[in-house]
Amino acid sequence: MSLQIVVVTPEKTTLDQQVDSVTLPMFDGERGIHLGHAPLIGRLGPGELRSVNGSQVNRYYVDGGFVQVSNDVVSVLTGRSIPVAEIDLSAARQELEAAEREPAANSELMELKHKAIAQAKAQIRMAENNG
Repeated sequence: MSLQIVVVTPEKTTLDQQVDSVTLPMFDGERGIHLGHAPLIGRLGPGELRSVNGSQVNRYYVDGGFVQVSNDVVSVLTGRSIPVAEIDLSAARQELEAAEREPAANSELMELKHKAIAQAKAQIRMAENNG
């Protein structure tokens, strides 16, 4: 038996496969999911989603979102999911610079600015560590 991981963005399903384990970037730290995990609903932060199947490790950047774990199915809903090898480092650096320049006149704009900065930094960190 194995886990099923399904990652869905507004555009498409980016991952749907059987795996041994999944590590998720929760908003407050990483969470590992293995076969038989208790039911869970949680909020994701921007970062690395890793799925392991035998000796194969798949790494994806996810933009945050939500996860549900139930009956050995890990369902992830996220705004964006990119294989780490496909992250455009220069584009991520440009996104970071643009986010840092963005004015934040109120608390809502400040929250959006912090989210954009966190997303860009997570992509940069993952792309730089992919070598």
